[in-house]
Amino acid sequence: MHGQAPCAERQRATISSPRFEIAELFRTHGDAYRRAHRLSHEQWSAMRAIESCRTAILGGHVDVCDACGYQRPAYNSCRNRHCPKCQSLAQARWITQRMQRILPTRYFHVVFTLPAALRPLALSNRRLVFTLLFQAAAQTLLALGDDPKRLGGRLGMTAVLHTWTRALPFHPHLHCVVTGGALSADGQRWIATKTPDYLFPVRVLSALFRAKFLRALRRAFRWGKLRFSPGLAALAAPQAFGRFIDALSRQDWVVYAKQPFGGSEHVFRYLGRYTHRVAIANQRLEAVDENAVRFRTRHGKTATVHPSEFIRRFLLHVLPTGFVKIRHYGLFAPAHAGSALERARALLDDQPGAPAAARKTDTDWRKQLAELTGVDLWRCPRCDGGTMVRGALPALGLPLPDG
Repeated sequence: MHGQAPCAERQRATISSPRFEIAELFRTHGDAYRRAHRLSHEQWSAMRAIESCRTAILGGHVDVCDACGYQRPAYNSCRNRHCPKCQSLAQARWITQRMQRILPTRYFHVVFTLPAALRPLALSNRRLVFTLLFQAAAQTLLALGDDPKRLGGRLGMTAVLHTWTRALPFHPHLHCVVTGGALSADGQRWIATKTPDYLFPVRVLSALFRAKFLRALRRAFRWGKLRFSPGLAALAAPQAFGRFIDALSRQDWVVYAKQPFGGSEHVFRYLGRYTHRVAIANQRLEAVDENAVRFRTRHGKTATVHPSEFIRRFLLHVLPTGFVKIRHYGLFAPAHAGSALERARALLDDQPGAPAAARKTDTDWRKQLAELTGVDLWRCPRCDGGTMVRGALPALGLPLPDG
């Protein structure tokens, strides 16, 4: 039994609650904030879901150890995608699904960022601007992949939208994971990148991304699809909007190519940390009181803001209802899941010295969670020997709007 004690301690440490929680901050300051500010339906729904998550309002179950009798009530999750408590299991399920499709090849990590001048317009047109961001980034990478002077084939990519930095300002950008090669047009060859640490020139990526995004934005303006908040009303005039686009076209747009990943299995475990990340985790909160919230940012620094300002920043990152923040293109597009993707896999598996294919992962999310976090949901955290047996708890029956 001595050898099992550290495991129990590690599990208790892993599942222990953080000292401060965004849910509690919302419960304390949310009503006042909602009275003082006009919220969208999505923002209001996210706040209410987070406030109710894992409380008696949503009902739940009680786990009882069959060895020592230890009891642990567990309330249901809200499952809102902006909730800091609800993303670990969703991440585990997503990784399990994607690992079945991953190709045994090199991968690159490319980040596309919208310039600061576009962010106010994006705030008023989230769904449209975010969609254009996805489309422009994907078209850029696929076009360069198809170029015979570069790869000359169809690559695969997964893109994940983030709208924040560590200090929580509005900062829309895409994290893209891109195959280090492409399937030839005739489907007979896998064309790898010429060097293992180089995909495409960053300046070419930036210029092509800028051109594609601005062309689509001009089209949206001509078709009357853009909304202009009072602070941007002057841009509604065609000449003013034209000057705005011209100024953006003269800027350098930030496209950052990070170091390539270490292997095909590593890539989606790394990306998994991005797919289901929310704007800020509870663990980053250092102090909360009636007048201030202090949270960690970058490089050991912290930021301190009033609770209402913290709530405002958090709600900047609530996505439109139903908006898909993880998208797959090229070989990873759903249309290619059973055709071109499998052809590429067969070609890669036949190559001498090819990276090992990703191993199959267990489809049981509980086992996957244990593998990712070290938390065994069925093992008793007190005696570390018994099994937790589940029984029902009643719900209080308060309905929540869709999140």
